[in-house]
Amino acid sequence: MATLFSKAWDEVFKPLIKRPNKFQVAALCYRKTDGGKDVLLITSRGSGRWILPKGWPMDGMSAAEAARMEAWEEAGVEAKAVGETSLGTFDYIKDRDEGLPTPCDTVVYPVEVADLSDDYPEAGERERRWLPVDEAAELVEEDGLKDILRRF
Repeated sequence: MATLFSKAWDEVFKPLIKRPNKFQVAALCYRKTDGGKDVLLITSRGSGRWILPKGWPMDGMSAAEAARMEAWEEAGVEAKAVGETSLGTFDYIKDRDEGLPTPCDTVVYPVEVADLSDDYPEAGERERRWLPVDEAAELVEEDGLKDILRRF
């Protein structure tokens, strides 16, 4: 009987009340090096964990352009090129000051970096660090993001 209730909960009731994940965009900022590519990671403002610049979609912008804008606001990235084709999607739980943690599906776009500015909207709020792709994959927490970095 418990199995029947468990199955009903998992297959019928839980999907009816679960809210869909929110959608975010992220920028995998990179530069070409003699050894391949380095990627830029930044720290989150809350926990200080290593992440990609990311945020919510923006009206009037494609998802790739919104990712480029997040790279500017959060890391001071001046883009050389932005790929319109995503590198993949990863999910994570966004901790929010104003309420419950929010599950997010995050689509990642490649952003080739022309330069980094020291004067940008979130300067002083985050650290940023260039790393070889394999080292960056070891620093991020999300398994899906680790996979995207390793494939990159």
